[in-house]
Amino acid sequence: MVQRTHARARDGQRGATLLLGIEGLAVASVALEDGGGRVVDVVTDEETAAACPTCGVISTSVKERATTRPRDVPYGQDPIRLVWHKTRWRCRERACPRGSFTESLPAVPARSRLTTRLRAECGQHVAEGARCVLAAVDRYRVSWPIVHAAFIAHVDAQLAAPVPIVEVLGIDETRRGKPIWAQEPVTGRWHIVADRWLTGIVDAAGTAGLLGHVDGRTAEVVADWLKEQPQPWRAAVSHVCIDLSASYAKAVADALPEAVIVADRFHLVRLGNDMVTAVRQRATREDRGRRGRKKDPEWASRRRLLTAHERLSPGSFARMWNGLIDQGDLGVEVLHAYAVKENLRQLLALAPKPGTSVPDRSAISHRLTRILDLAADSDSPEVHRLAATIETWWPAVEAGLLTGYSNARSEGYNRLAKHEGRNAFGFRNTDNQRRRIRWACTRQHRRATA
Repeated sequence: MVQRTHARARDGQRGATLLLGIEGLAVASVALEDGGGRVVDVVTDEETAAACPTCGVISTSVKERATTRPRDVPYGQDPIRLVWHKTRWRCRERACPRGSFTESLPAVPARSRLTTRLRAECGQHVAEGARCVLAAVDRYRVSWPIVHAAFIAHVDAQLAAPVPIVEVLGIDETRRGKPIWAQEPVTGRWHIVADRWLTGIVDAAGTAGLLGHVDGRTAEVVADWLKEQPQPWRAAVSHVCIDLSASYAKAVADALPEAVIVADRFHLVRLGNDMVTAVRQRATREDRGRRGRKKDPEWASRRRLLTAHERLSPGSFARMWNGLIDQGDLGVEVLHAYAVKENLRQLLALAPKPGTSVPDRSAISHRLTRILDLAADSDSPEVHRLAATIETWWPAVEAGLLTGYSNARSEGYNRLAKHEGRNAFGFRNTDNQRRRIRWACTRQHRRATA
C-alpha cells in the first residue's frame, strides 16, 4: 500500500511537470496560498545546468543551495509563484577564471527574474494583439521597460528584413503630435514655433505595407531614404503616387528619375472643393460686406456645394441651384465654380478601376478642354489658380487617369499611425513611434509571407 502511494505521488509530480511545461525544471510540490494562489516548488532536471558557463565543464562539487523566484506566465484566474531550488557549484577547472556559478537554463537565464516564455508572451501580447505597453504591464504584472524591451525583441528581427521589391510607391506625410504655438509679446499674434512631421513611404499597389518612415517632409530626407535602397529595388519602381507636393516631386526626380509621378485624385478633388469654398466666401464678403449667415442661400447650401452631384437628390439640387440663381452675380459666380469642380470630378472618374479598361485619350482630352474652357470664362482668381495647377501637374494627373494608381493606401496608413499614437497616449521617442507605426502597417505583408 505504501509503495502504491509513492508511485501515485511520483506520477502526480511527473504530470505536474508536464503541465508546467518549463524545459529543465521538474515540479517537486504544489501548495495553495491563503489568497487562492499556488506555490510551485521546482528543482533542476537538466544535467547541463551544472556546466560552467565559462569553460563548459560539468561540476560535481556543491558549494551551497540557493532559492530564486522567477516570474512565469499566469495559469487560469489564480496566480502561480515559482520557487526554484537550485545549486551553486564550484568550478574545479584550474584554467577557468570562474570560481563558482549558479544553475541556469535557457528557459530561465542567469540573473533573470522572468522566464523566457513570459518575456516572449509580453512582447507578443503588445505586437500581435495591437495593444499598448501599459496593457501588458497590467496583465502580467511586470515593469514597463521589460514589456517594451520584449516588444522590441519581438518585432525588430522582422522589421530589419530587406525592404520588399515594389512597383508603385506612395509618399505622404503625417503630423507627429500637435503643432506648438507661441504668442508674440508685441503684436499678440500667434504663430507656430514647432511642427513635427513624418513622411511615410508605402507600397501603393501591393501588400508590402509601410516600407519606411523618415523625419520631416523635405525633398532631401525623402531622396536620401530612396537612395539608400539597393539599385535593383529602385529600378523596379515604375510609378510614385504623391499629393501634388513639389518637395516629393523633387525627391522622386533626384532618386528615381525613371519613375513616373502620379497625382493623387483625392487631393485634386479636395483642391476643387477648397476652390468652391474660397469663391463662396470671397464673393459673399465682396457682395454683402460681411461673412455669410444662415439666411444667405450660399451659406445654407455650403454642404451641397461640396457634395457630388450624383449624390444629391433632385429636390436638394433644385433648391441649391434656384436659391443661388436668385442672388444675381454672387450666385452665378458660385455656381460657375461649382460647375468647374464637378467637371473636374467627371474627368477624374475616367480613371480605370480593377477589371476595367484604360479610358480613351479622346474622352480625357474632351473633359480636360471642358474644364479649361469653363475656367477661362470665369472671373474668379480661385478658379484660375485651380486651372493653372491642373496644367502644371497634368503629366502626373494623366498618369493617374491611365493607370488608376492612387495614394489611398498612404491615407489608410496615416489613419493607423494616428490610431497607434492614441493607443500610446503620444510618443516622446521618434524611434519608438516609427517602430510601432511600421509594425501596425505591415500586418497584411506578414500574413501574406507567413
